Amino acid sequence: MISRREVITRIGAAAGVAVLSQRNGLAQAPASPGSTPARREPPSVISNPPRDFAEPVTYPDPDIITLDPAFNTLRVGNTPIQRLWTGGMWCEGPAWNGQGQYLIWSDIPNNRQLRWMQDDGRVTVFRQPSGNSNGNTFDHQGRQLSCEHSGRRVVRYEHDGSITVIADAYQGKRLNSPNDIACHTDGSYWFTDPPYGGQIYEGMPDAAGGPGNQQGRLNPKVGQPAGSGVLKRELSNNIYRVDPSGRVDLVINEEQFGGAPNGITFSPDYKRLYVVSRGMVFTFDVGAGHQVSHQKQFADFMVDGVRCGTDGIRTDVFGNVWASSNAGLNVGYSGVTVWNPDGKLIGRIRLPEVCANVAFGGPKRNRLFMAAGQSLYAVYTNTQGSSPG
Repeated sequence: MISRREVITRIGAAAGVAVLSQRNGLAQAPASPGSTPARREPPSVISNPPRDFAEPVTYPDPDIITLDPAFNTLRVGNTPIQRLWTGGMWCEGPAWNGQGQYLIWSDIPNNRQLRWMQDDGRVTVFRQPSGNSNGNTFDHQGRQLSCEHSGRRVVRYEHDGSITVIADAYQGKRLNSPNDIACHTDGSYWFTDPPYGGQIYEGMPDAAGGPGNQQGRLNPKVGQPAGSGVLKRELSNNIYRVDPSGRVDLVINEEQFGGAPNGITFSPDYKRLYVVSRGMVFTFDVGAGHQVSHQKQFADFMVDGVRCGTDGIRTDVFGNVWASSNAGLNVGYSGVTVWNPDGKLIGRIRLPEVCANVAFGGPKRNRLFMAAGQSLYAVYTNTQGSSPG
């Protein structure tokens, strides 16, 4: 005997494949008197009219798609994708606080962090200004870490409310614009440092003569606190490790990697490091002495010939990779792609907006939160995130 949830999940798998192949969720013409009503597909992000996230959805959710039977063990048949909030400009960096039972995320252009509360779903401004923070996480002691674009640093918010600067320079040179961060069980922090924060919209341009402002026509001091706008990008786009002692070590340089790094996370056993670059994910083995080796491309992130470029990634306790998807104007391909540990695509979650970052949270750590464009979405899963935040 199979359970109700298993029946719903199996139906959902079939429905997901059917909807994926048809992509024609158009409203059908009314049936003539006495005839059998034509079957109608439930509204989804690809239907016309498209799904309204303020309305209830038919189970199984048509925008949760099984591409491999293995995904059926990870999805829940009787749960919807929910839009929890909208009103941002570019949302990134969701992170779950287990003690406070809330989610924080960054709205980078608005220079603020927002907080969604588990108890009643209210959303408030959590921190403003935020240094145009991008990636956030919580370490194994429950302390929030944030990567600041305009501050060009990584900070930790202590339990007593004070702020500790974790890293702002390497060998005497200021960082570019830390982007994302992952916490290791040995107490270290690993973070990426691309140049993306050197924009007016999401951070602060270089001072005159810097790589991002060589002609000096941009005024980096406009709209910034006194004393700002004097830094120039000095370093390559590298990946660093901050030792518990506070020492900052370069673990992967741009020349070795071949591109600017973005999202970063570990496998559940911390023996594999995942790094995003150029919309794809690369893996490294993590060995003794924190050395990384055996760089490999994890997947090409092409789905049906559409590039589903990723930004932020997380792993679950089974080692599957949940990756945000930005497919641009290709409606129905933005959202989340799910890959098994061998790099095989097994499932997708469709959203009506490009998705930048994801994080597992909720009381059981089985809810996937998705920071997508202007909004925050969430869906329950049948797995749990492998990291605390």
